[in-house]
Amino acid sequence: MESKRLLSCCSENSRREAMEKYYTIQPYLIDGVSIKEISSIKNVSKRTLHYWVKQYQTHGLIGLITKPRSDKGTIRVDDLIRNEIEQIYLLNKRLTVTSVHRQATSFCLEKKLKVPSYYQVSSIIKAIPTSLTKLAHEGERSFQNKYDLVHRTEASKPNEIWQADHTLLDIEILTENNEVIRPWLTIILDDYSRAIAGYYLSPQAPSAIQTSLSLHQAIWNKNRADWQICGIPEKFYTDHGSDFTSNHLEQVAVDLKIHLIFSSVGVPRGRGKIERFFNTINQLFLQDLPGYTKNHSTNNLLSFQELDLKFTDFIINIYHQRVHGTTKEAPINRWNKSGFLPNLPESMEQLDLLLLTVAKVRIVQRDGIHFNGFRYINAHLSAYVGEAVLIRYDPRDLAEIRIFYQDHFLCTAIAPDLSDFTVNLKDIVEARKKHYEELKSSGFSNQTITDHIVQKKQEDIVATEQKSTRNKTKLRRYHNE
Repeated sequence: MESKRLLSCCSENSRREAMEKYYTIQPYLIDGVSIKEISSIKNVSKRTLHYWVKQYQTHGLIGLITKPRSDKGTIRVDDLIRNEIEQIYLLNKRLTVTSVHRQATSFCLEKKLKVPSYYQVSSIIKAIPTSLTKLAHEGERSFQNKYDLVHRTEASKPNEIWQADHTLLDIEILTENNEVIRPWLTIILDDYSRAIAGYYLSPQAPSAIQTSLSLHQAIWNKNRADWQICGIPEKFYTDHGSDFTSNHLEQVAVDLKIHLIFSSVGVPRGRGKIERFFNTINQLFLQDLPGYTKNHSTNNLLSFQELDLKFTDFIINIYHQRVHGTTKEAPINRWNKSGFLPNLPESMEQLDLLLLTVAKVRIVQRDGIHFNGFRYINAHLSAYVGEAVLIRYDPRDLAEIRIFYQDHFLCTAIAPDLSDFTVNLKDIVEARKKHYEELKSSGFSNQTITDHIVQKKQEDIVATEQKSTRNKTKLRRYHNE
């Protein structure tokens, strides 16, 4: 815990510099690339690389946070002149130092700046990384062929590599406001078994919170015999989407000892497996449902909840049980037969602190914590009245919140009026809207926002029970408790 507290106290710049050092030594830690080869490619001394490796293995990410070098910037040239020299050299292929010095001299005379010496120009050019020079002079493909460290993306066991991606589903569904939308799907797939470790279905475009929630579900034990996939993966392979490359997710990966691997922009090496799964969704699932876009049918569109239930059923009872064309085994059987024990976080609270990025600071009141118009209570809060605490919550269920004090899990608090139901942000927004409309039309409403939510949930339960008599199903959408 000490290293985590120290890490959280460091500035964002310090953590970013530490991450850059980690990415430099990552090929050595993961793929066994030699220090000598990394030194040649990254233009970092072998002694420095050995020191970074030792620091990371001993102290974790905090070991890579160091003070800046005192001798940095010994070439005393104005930044404007330095930038101009670098631009001249990089934008003009095979330009000699003499030519660069001559053009830099003309620039300085025009701007009435001090003219740099030939030695200073030469030193600035030599300081430009050879990889950057190759990229500027020979193009991206030539750069990738020489400097890209190719990672092996074929797993030899479960949880060795997980892949993640998003897709806009080829189906139209109805929202509760009768709006027609196409939902987004976030998928986490185990590379070895091709089984689905976790997913998140959302009406909104991909974001960091959706990625975090799907990873949260994928890692934690689902407590069901028909979906046993869980654990911390060794490698997490994604594209360069902003939600995958967020600073928060990168720091979480390093803290959990997950090695993030990003596909090259425009060169999605190894991502064909998850793209084939998206094709499977169209062929075996979506095309038989109302609203499938390629059928051009808008009759009897599904609701979001109906699609969610059907997709869970498809994953567990169809996709996981079907023999895969490449592995020649059913995904769930291939994952289960290894008999290994997944590496899990120490507790659900530790996972929540890392991955549930929706967090707010609140002051503990004498009657509990007030948030989003509701009151959350727990007996443990009585000792913290007047204290500022951090609350974290899953936007899919606001009936309970998790409370942290000074980076330690304190307790889970519930909203008594909502404790019997699963309530998400969408429910709250709709209840507030209905309440406002009633007040606006009549000037008085005998129902509170809580009453609206409870009434809506009770109506949903009755509707579900009536529907179940016509179409029996015991499968429910999994929520991490």
